[in-house]
Formats: sequence, structure tokens, C-alpha cells
Amino acid sequence: MASGFQNMGKIPELRRRILYTIALLAIHRIGVVVTTPGVNASVMAKIVNQASGSFLGLFNMFSGGALEKMSIFALGIMPYVSSSIILQLLTVVIPKLEQIQKEGEMGRRKINQYTRYGCIILSFIQSFFIARWLVSNNSAYGHLGEVVPDPNWHFYLLTMLSLTTGTAFIMWLGEQITERGIGNGISLIIFAGIVTDIPDALARLYLRAKDGNVTAFSLALMGLIVVVVVAVIIFFERGQRRIPVQYAKRVVGRKMFGGQSTHLPLKVNTSGVIPPIFASSILMFPQQVASFWDNPIAKAFSDALHPGDWRYGVLYVGLIVFFCYFYTAVTFNPVDVADNMRKYGGFVPGIRPGKATAQYIDKVLTRITAGGAVYVSAICVLPTLLTTHMGVPFYFGGTGLMIVVGVALDTVQQIESHLITRNYEGFTGPKGPRIRGRGGRVTAPVGG
Repeated sequence: MASGFQNMGKIPELRRRILYTIALLAIHRIGVVVTTPGVNASVMAKIVNQASGSFLGLFNMFSGGALEKMSIFALGIMPYVSSSIILQLLTVVIPKLEQIQKEGEMGRRKINQYTRYGCIILSFIQSFFIARWLVSNNSAYGHLGEVVPDPNWHFYLLTMLSLTTGTAFIMWLGEQITERGIGNGISLIIFAGIVTDIPDALARLYLRAKDGNVTAFSLALMGLIVVVVVAVIIFFERGQRRIPVQYAKRVVGRKMFGGQSTHLPLKVNTSGVIPPIFASSILMFPQQVASFWDNPIAKAFSDALHPGDWRYGVLYVGLIVFFCYFYTAVTFNPVDVADNMRKYGGFVPGIRPGKATAQYIDKVLTRITAGGAVYVSAICVLPTLLTTHMGVPFYFGGTGLMIVVGVALDTVQQIESHLITRNYEGFTGPKGPRIRGRGGRVTAPVGG
């Protein structure tokens, strides 16, 4: 591990990428403290703190604490995530979009551009409802003070413009991190927001324990649960089903290639932290809109989508399972993998190349994805159990932990890839046998 950190500084490109990522994340954290014009941030903080275990607490967590300060980044990255979900779903049902997606780099750029347009539209809609909700808090939380001292149409317009611009800037930051930094930019922004809230969460927990609201046994049990959950997340995120692959010998010109044994690694959780992020985003949007309407039907709908309600839990688990399969199907095509294996003379022992191999890979992938979906669902419903039965703060739950641990593992894996491709050992040391290139130089790990 120590040698891995030392090697990071020896690669100029990797060093630049890491520093660039840290700098952009720092810019995001600075923007979180810039309050939307016309809003009393101190009153807003009291309102969000009172609802730390509710929908507002979840929304505040995903925005990195920006909602608590009613920052220009209060919408967070969720409109972009929602737009991405909509585009991916439309790609499956609209042949024209599917054709665009298969056009390679140009197609990917077009889809990304449509996603940006959708993000701006959703941001305008959500920012309008947030402005209405802020004004309604003047009467709902009048005893705490006025959230909006001067509610008029200037306030509505300025709030919509500020929040939409803030989301567009966060979207740009995330894309820049993905392209020029290290790791997935959108996930890292959510990761940074959750991590920066941990010290404050620990301080609140300490005060609750000091006042006698949380017993020493509850603290010890909570600490044990957190350690176990982190261990389970690491175990499943690193877990793979390795399908053995044999490559036949091939003669190209006067040289003979192949004749080696390797494996096809299929991750237990191929979709990573995408399912809980997507599921939370989908459930937050209608709940957010419903909570801003003052009528019985909207209130009943809002209560049904409260994180502590059983109906919310059922929908949440259902969406997680759906996105585990959906995202795996989008990112991994067994037919393409089988065709590429056959093209280079590879085959799974005991399975005929081509269609039979694709069916076999699809069967294995379906089974392990079922296990991965159960694991992700179990981890992500933990917050409700902790909040309901132990009174543990919401941000100590499984959704936040899974995002933090999952994004950290993914980022470390990308750093290791940069190290290994330049013949340095990664954080966990040598990765096993290597494929040797011309002159006997180690070029890449087998199956990795």
C-alpha cells in the first residue's frame, strides 16, 4: 500500500489528474456555501436540521449539504442523473436513439448533449417548485423566522436562474473530472458531499450521546454495524465470477500466437453505485414536487414516498433491482463478448463458440446480477432500520456508506490501472501473471 502511494507521484500524468480532480472538488465545496439571493440561510438550516431523517435529509445528503445552506448548488447533480436515466430508457425504446448510441464517439457525444439539454429543463422545473416551497415556509415555519423576507416574482426568477446555473456548473465540473481527472466525476461530487458531512454528523451524534439520548450500547452497536457494512460492501464490490477462457494457437505470418489460458471476470455488482443513485433520484423528484403542493392528495403522495414509509422501501428496492439489471444490460453485451472471443480464437471449455457462448455468459451474468441486486438492496434499506429502531442519524445509513465505499474503490482501481500500465505495482501489490509482449516486457495483467 505504501509503495503504491509512493508510485503515484512518479507518474506526471497521474499526478496532474489527481491534483486536477482535487482542485475541481474544492471549487464545488466553495460553491456550496454561496447562498441563493433572497434566502435567509440561517432559518433554512434550522428547517433542514429539524427534518434530518426525512426526505429533506436525503435531498440534503445528495446535494452535499447545499440544501441546508440553500446554496446555488442546492439542486445538486440530481437533475443531470434524472436526465441521464430518461435518455438511457428512451435509448432502449426509440430505435433512432439506439442507432445514435451505436455510432461510436460521435454518437456518445450526441447522447451526452441531449442529456445536458434535459438537465437544464429539469433544473428549471425543479427550481420553480423549490422557490414556491421556500415561500410557503414563511408560514409553515414562521416561528423560526422568514426564509424569504421579500417574496415576489423577482425572487422566483432569480432563484430559478441561480439554481439552474448552479446545476449546469456542477454538471460541467463532473464532466471535466471524468475526462481530465481521475474517477467518475458525477459520483465523486456526490462522494465529496457525503464525506464532508461526516465530521458534522459525528459531532451531532456526540452531543446526543452526551445528553443521554443515545446509550453507550447503541453507539457500540452502531459502530459494529458500520464496520460490518463496510466489510460487506468491499467484499461484494471486489467479488467476481471468473469464467475460464482458452485461446487456441494462431499462426500469423511466421509467428505463432495464443495458446494461453485466461478468464473473463464478471463482477457480482457490475452496475456499482449507479442503482441506488438512480433509484434515489427517481423517488426524490415526484416526492419533491408533491411536497410543494398544499392539498390532501399531494400530502398523501408525499407521505407515501417518505424514506421511513414501507411503500417507499418497496419502491426503492424494486427500482434498485431494476437498475441493477438495466445498467448491466446497457454496459455489458454477452453477444459482443462472445463474438470478440471467437474472432481471436477464444472459447469457454465445454461450450461451443458463438451463440452458445453468449447464452452461457448471459445465464451466468443473470444469476450473479440477482445476487448483486439483493446485496445492494439489503445495504441500502439499512438507513430505515437504523433510523426507525435505533434513532441513528440518517446519513450513517447504507446508501451513503455504499456510495462512499463504492466510489472510493472505483477511484483506487482507476489509479491502479494507471500504475500497472506503467509497470508500477498497485496499492495491493502484484496482480499475478502478466501477458508478455515483444522483448519479454510485462504489458498487462491476465484477465485484468
